[in-house]
Amino acid sequence: MLLYFLFAIGFVLLIKGADVLVEGASSIAKRYGLPDMVVGLTIVSFGTSLPELIVNVLASLQGQPELAIGNVFGSNVANLLLILGVTALICPLPIKRNTILTEIPFSLIATLLVGFLANATLLNSRYELYISRLDGAVLLGFFGMFMVYIYNVAKTNKDEVLPEDDSPIMSMGKSILFILLGMVGLFLGGKWVVDGAVHIAQSFGLSESFIGLTVVAIGTSLPELVTSAMAAYRRNIDIAVGNVVGSNIFNLLWILGVSALISPLPFNVMNNSDIVMMILASAMLILALPIGKRNAIDRWNGIVFLLTYFAYLGYLIMRE
Repeated sequence: MLLYFLFAIGFVLLIKGADVLVEGASSIAKRYGLPDMVVGLTIVSFGTSLPELIVNVLASLQGQPELAIGNVFGSNVANLLLILGVTALICPLPIKRNTILTEIPFSLIATLLVGFLANATLLNSRYELYISRLDGAVLLGFFGMFMVYIYNVAKTNKDEVLPEDDSPIMSMGKSILFILLGMVGLFLGGKWVVDGAVHIAQSFGLSESFIGLTVVAIGTSLPELVTSAMAAYRRNIDIAVGNVVGSNIFNLLWILGVSALISPLPFNVMNNSDIVMMILASAMLILALPIGKRNAIDRWNGIVFLLTYFAYLGYLIMRE
């Protein structure tokens, strides 16, 4: 009974935690003249990726590689299709040139890199697919490159004038407190929601891979969903989009890299279809920009994204 109570409370913590986190991050962006996109790609992405990190670390330590891989792949598909779809329905999402030319392609490259490393052993006679500790180190190396890029963006755009905003700039101490409280709320909320959802799913006898790709992936993506939705509602579009793109890069390079370092992750060839789905979702995002108005993801694009995501869930159910 307590598990179900915490499951319900988890949603409340997710919503309030996301609201507080976005408010604190936006205040820091305005105080130091940092572009909202930089804050979304770093502080907010890190905070909303905590549930994925905790789930994957625990899964690796407990010898549940299918859950760890399914969580990352499923979360990334949910980020691109479910979260951007819902956020675009709240308000159209104009995408900046830097994001189109650099961050989105970097996310796509990260997806291709994971796919290559996971399938590289096809070239060996052993024919055992896995993401090794060396592969994990490679992923973390690329993540370091991404952090260097973000640092350069922040330094280059430090004097960029941000749009006028009526919300007050909080003190640094209060901003940091809001960010920390938001992260704690997101972490506890995500953990309680996932624990409850996994318990419910396991009672129906579903496989570990299916649970990772659906229940756990959607559960750990709830912070990104609520944070991006709240940011869109507050018209902090750069944080809404940066959060999604940054979270995908964090998931593939940082979280999967750390998980593989803890314990090599055996890779099921069936998961290649999930990698293809991540590539398709990234392609849909890139193609939606020139089709929409002013390089934006319009509401009708959001509807297409959501329909595609539900079709993907249907495919997973049939595959199960």
